[in-house]
Amino acid sequence: MGKINIIQGDITEQQVDAIVNAANNHLLLGTGVAGAIRIKGGPAIQEECTQKAPIPVGGAVETTAGNLKAKFVIHAAAMGMDFKTSPKIIAKATINSLQKAVELKLKSIAFPALGTGLGGFPVEECAKIMLYGANKFLAENKSIKEVRFVLFDKASFESFKKELENLK
Repeated sequence: MGKINIIQGDITEQQVDAIVNAANNHLLLGTGVAGAIRIKGGPAIQEECTQKAPIPVGGAVETTAGNLKAKFVIHAAAMGMDFKTSPKIIAKATINSLQKAVELKLKSIAFPALGTGLGGFPVEECAKIMLYGANKFLAENKSIKEVRFVLFDKASFESFKKELENLK
């Protein structure tokens, strides 16, 4: 079974097959993780997003990674243009991102805490939902070797770390 790792850092610097963008369903790369991806990855990512948008809330679509170290960016629509999210949407966006990674034959994927920035979703609850979903997915799908959760701040990192311990 693949492993789950939790690290504190910058998701745009991860050397994995794909990084996940916490996106809106119109795939407009504004602020937060999406803004960092737009700035560091270059304009090609937004151009490709514009061609593929809109996608369903909870859906996931891939683009190239531009200048980033990853091979792909998987854009997970964790909210609509109203910036609202829910446990169901976060769970769906997580699973759809992992499914997209399997379709692309990827071995490693890095996630931020979906819906916790502009979406305002509580990090502790997000950690429970995403880690449970990833753990269940890895038990059923052998192709992904690593699911990495990359948290920018210490408090989010600690929440995910604690929740991972609770899963074991």
